[in-house]
Amino acid sequence: MLPVVAIIGRPNVGKSTLFNRLVGKKLALVDDRPGVTRDRREGDAELLGLKFRIVDTAGFEEDDPQSLPGRMRAQTEMAVQGAAVALFMIDARAGVTPLDEHIARWLRASNTPVILLANKAEGRAADPGIMEAFSLGFDEPVAISAEHGQGLADLFEAIRPHVEIDEEEADELDEADDQEADDNAPLKLAIVGRPNAGKSTLINRFLGQERLITGPEAGITRDSIAIDYRWPAPDGRIRDVRLIDTAGMRKRAKVQDKLEKLSVADALHAVDFAEVVVLLLDATLGLEAQDLKIADKVLSEGRALVIALNKWDVAENGSSLYQGVRRALDEGLAQVRGVPLLTVSGATGKGLDDLLQAAFDTRFRWSQRVPTSLLNRWFDDALEANPPPAPGGKRIKLRYITQARIRPPTFVIFGTRLDELPESYSRYLVNGIRKALDFSGVPIRLNLRSARNPFDRTKK
Repeated sequence: MLPVVAIIGRPNVGKSTLFNRLVGKKLALVDDRPGVTRDRREGDAELLGLKFRIVDTAGFEEDDPQSLPGRMRAQTEMAVQGAAVALFMIDARAGVTPLDEHIARWLRASNTPVILLANKAEGRAADPGIMEAFSLGFDEPVAISAEHGQGLADLFEAIRPHVEIDEEEADELDEADDQEADDNAPLKLAIVGRPNAGKSTLINRFLGQERLITGPEAGITRDSIAIDYRWPAPDGRIRDVRLIDTAGMRKRAKVQDKLEKLSVADALHAVDFAEVVVLLLDATLGLEAQDLKIADKVLSEGRALVIALNKWDVAENGSSLYQGVRRALDEGLAQVRGVPLLTVSGATGKGLDDLLQAAFDTRFRWSQRVPTSLLNRWFDDALEANPPPAPGGKRIKLRYITQARIRPPTFVIFGTRLDELPESYSRYLVNGIRKALDFSGVPIRLNLRSARNPFDRTKK
């Protein structure tokens, strides 16, 4: 594991901006309003060749522990406890505030080393704030501008003693990364759904700790948060999973706030990153049109999909509810038959092993490649059982089929006059592939390629 560096500070001092700069991409949402970040977010950072794990935290606020800001503060405190060093950031242009002083007192009482950062230090307007920072009782503040990249060399010098590892440790980390990439790549599993479906609660149950903030308030999660988890599977194996929590997706017409739009865009980006996506439904509400829209979006992106009915411990009329949802899915997602549907409870832990096993099984089908010989034997049988139509009395010839790629499974059929092949016949072939070759529940791409007629001079 790389050494961990946590960024701490009151709301809106620029913590997420520095996080994005150190990881080299815009992972954390950034907005002018305070309190955008809620859950702590992690990423692999590099600063002038120095590698470490960076943690972005929620703005530290003085509130009741049971309130949302209070639960956010608890996440920040856990991040500091597990860090090799904490970067305590203040706004140099605003100067030292009473909340900065409160955070400083708390940090001085912890056992974690602290580096004081005076952010937004570009220009002379920041000079008084930098001088005030000395009163907080730490070493000389490091003046930086996270937005403009100023002061990073000084930040490097301050961080290096706390996170630098020797060459032998670095080699071991590289070897571990190579082994994981080659032999045991983690399952990238995104959890999506409408607000308050219980996504964060489900992930906390997997982890056995309150890693993500939960509560009755809808829309708590804003950033997509990726967390590594080692699943002790029932067969005795330890399987690596990268769990990705996402913001709730409401109907587009209801999303007016700029920050919510950014959160939904971030959730859709997480879908693109994932291998398997779990669509979490609230069993107390059943299946709604928005759920089908989310599922269709996942499948249109070519991701493997698993659907889970959450809060099953408090659901009423379970059997009829399950059968009703199953029928609605088969009708609403007719393009992908057999999407797994499971019942789970993030509150009690029911069905979580079954959910992860279904996700691994679905990834296997989504990633498999069929030998060309086996594929064409099925193809010949399918054509014999149901020959293609002959529009206008002219035959459409389907010559052979090959699998062009995996993830999602993509097949190419070669023949003549394929531009006239009805959509219904393409669906017949896709359904046959899914049923006969064990691709149930995963999206399939089918491309048609006609051989060019050498006597047709209208085409180049």
